[in-house]
Amino acid sequence: MSQNALLLHNVGEPLALGNRPIPQPDQDQLLVKVLVAGLNPHDQRTRDIGLFVTEMPYVIASDLVGEVVTVGSGEYSARFTIGEHVFGHTFAEGGFKNEFNAAQEYALVDARFVGKVADSGLSLDEASTIPVIVLAAFIALFANSGLGLPAPFSPEATSFDYAGVTLLVIGGGSNTGRATIELARMVGIGKIIAVAGHRNEASLKAAGVTHFIDRQAPNLLERIHAITGDELVHAVDTVNTGLDQELSVAALSNTKKGTLITLRRPEGEFDSDKIGIKSAGYDRRLVFGVSPMHPEVTMGFWQNVPRWIKEKHVSASQFEVIEGLDADAVNKALDRYRDGNGVKTNIHLWQ
Repeated sequence: MSQNALLLHNVGEPLALGNRPIPQPDQDQLLVKVLVAGLNPHDQRTRDIGLFVTEMPYVIASDLVGEVVTVGSGEYSARFTIGEHVFGHTFAEGGFKNEFNAAQEYALVDARFVGKVADSGLSLDEASTIPVIVLAAFIALFANSGLGLPAPFSPEATSFDYAGVTLLVIGGGSNTGRATIELARMVGIGKIIAVAGHRNEASLKAAGVTHFIDRQAPNLLERIHAITGDELVHAVDTVNTGLDQELSVAALSNTKKGTLITLRRPEGEFDSDKIGIKSAGYDRRLVFGVSPMHPEVTMGFWQNVPRWIKEKHVSASQFEVIEGLDADAVNKALDRYRDGNGVKTNIHLWQ
């Protein structure tokens, strides 16, 4: 049996509506009827430069909300029943596989890495804004390859001094920046410093920021150091790439080894005159918000995130809607990401 899907036939060309087979679930997998496929900025880079593409034609969209139609074998699949609505992201064990991507009528999901919409209290559209955004923030804070803070459900969390931690978030006004702040507040991090546009100040303080700095303010580094002194060892940059991460690195302690986690590529070497001595060194690491790469924390994330949402620790992002697998509308949404004015966009497939 075949289904409709939005397909990338050649990198750099627009997506087109086409057909592909309906997959069948293996152990600890579910087959879902896709209800919402969520677009993110990386989908534009998939189309235009081939990011994450593993085969052609390629299916885009990494946020997924679906209705379970077939339950595979295995203990994790057994937690779900036909007809339940689930939300998750589409990156699968072993790579970025078409069978799991969302811009098609039916897709597979890994039962270890999805949550139940009913347990979250969210609408289908709201649930579609959670997976890529909140998961990336969670991995940045709690994965071993991220900052490595104890995950809130870990045994270490019961005795860890979160209140003694200072966290700098560059790009606090982005969707992932806001999620990072909410998760930091949830575990009780003592100082949460956000650098963001001034229009975000009130909402970020409501989300948990203890110290807000306007990104257009003069002397940004001095303003950060006025709060942290030479003690900052935890930073997350959600928006900058390469050498534009200079402020994040410069803010780290010069005498203690600090870590910057970035969601964009960290190419290039900095001028020590601009970032400081860093006598103890520093780490600058890119992390991917991909569940199978960080199972030590992501399995617990998916089990707990519906409750965190329902308890108002984590919130959904704003979104716009495209009705149906409309290739022209989706290509225009991706063009807006390319041009720097894109917004979170959901594709409705439930008609």
